[in-house]
Amino acid sequence: MLGIFFNKTLKISLLFTTLIVASTISTAVNAQETPQIFGDMKIGHKFNPDPFTVRGMSGGSVSGKRIAGRRDTLTGPCQGFFDRKPDHTLELTDKFEYLKLQIQSPEDTTLVIKGPGGSWCNDDFEGKNPGIVGEWLPGTYQIWIGSYNKNKYLPYTLQITEVK
Repeated sequence: MLGIFFNKTLKISLLFTTLIVASTISTAVNAQETPQIFGDMKIGHKFNPDPFTVRGMSGGSVSGKRIAGRRDTLTGPCQGFFDRKPDHTLELTDKFEYLKLQIQSPEDTTLVIKGPGGSWCNDDFEGKNPGIVGEWLPGTYQIWIGSYNKNKYLPYTLQITEVK
């Protein structure tokens, strides 16, 4: 249990260091409010802002196959390494005919989502960034963001949009 706490504390510490360095180097690109970190999300139709963003640090020591309970899904392979607990929980209050969830990271990351109807994995949805797009049922989804190397932690931004 102490290891899980330490890993999450280390990831948060690394993320804050990365964010501080990035904010001192770069200027603001847009006026959108600062994304939350490792947050739980609850959204319904016509959520605002769109895209909704949240930041975190990928990685851990548990294989994607173990998290998802399978090697592959229809949306892609279950590769990489993750924390035991999800990085985010997403509650959808409505059914979405179209919803896109995508990760942006400076390095190659992976994705596992568990929710109503099963589990989904992805790698390289757009370039080296994972994502999943399609119809989503209402309910609670657990989201893990992983790295290819065990215990390698990478900063990321998760974006959710209902705009095609």
